[in-house]
Amino acid sequence: MSKDFYCLCFFCITPKLWGQQKISGKVITGDELDLVPVLVVNISGNKSSLSDMSGNFEIEAKENDEIRFVKEGYYRVDKKMTKEEINTPFNIILKKIEIQIPEVKIKYKPTGNLAKDNQHYNESRKLQTLKSDMDDYMRSPLNQPLPNNTVSKTFTGHDFNAGQVNLFGVFNAVKKLAQPKVTKANYNETQDFLRRVRNEVNLNFLKKYGMDDEQIDAFLLYADKTRSLAKRYRKDFSISVVEYELKVAFAEYSKTHKLEGTQE
Repeated sequence: MSKDFYCLCFFCITPKLWGQQKISGKVITGDELDLVPVLVVNISGNKSSLSDMSGNFEIEAKENDEIRFVKEGYYRVDKKMTKEEINTPFNIILKKIEIQIPEVKIKYKPTGNLAKDNQHYNESRKLQTLKSDMDDYMRSPLNQPLPNNTVSKTFTGHDFNAGQVNLFGVFNAVKKLAQPKVTKANYNETQDFLRRVRNEVNLNFLKKYGMDDEQIDAFLLYADKTRSLAKRYRKDFSISVVEYELKVAFAEYSKTHKLEGTQE
């Protein structure tokens, strides 16, 4: 290719390279605590960037490009670039948007008469009376019974025991009726009971402590007195139960009576 062709290409590309440059500057908000970045938009060149936390920015632009600065809570700023500003950093000042407070209208104009003004601002007599009645009601005792805290039968499951006979209850009732009534034993009944104890209950555990017949008789009288044996068991005599009662009585008897023998 000829030399003239390369020169033509160079002159066609050079204006574009020289026309598009990077501009820079700083966005100032007047609030040092507000560190949220500012959006910088080149409207003409369809490019954008963000300023850093210090407000410094940089974006590609050329002469006559429109640059827009946007930050939430601040008025946006549009700036058209001049030839001088392209080569020199510049500052952009953003102003905060004012917060509009709704206007409060006072319908009542105070007269300066304290008694009259208090009547206007204080609660009405009807409202005061209602509050007083409610307070008295809440403090008064209940004059109606509270409902039972039970679940309605409509929401409870089926009672499978309804109409059924409680066999255990019947058995215990029959057993209780079959037992003889406990009554106090007279002298003869007591003697007959103690004689039966001597003949039917194994008293070898007493003899292991060296107790003779006289001592055994004294112990049986003690056991009958402290455990009411004749009264409780003369009509419903059980060898195992009576033997157990005797051993319980002997545990207390041995604490207060000296026994010479020793248990094997």
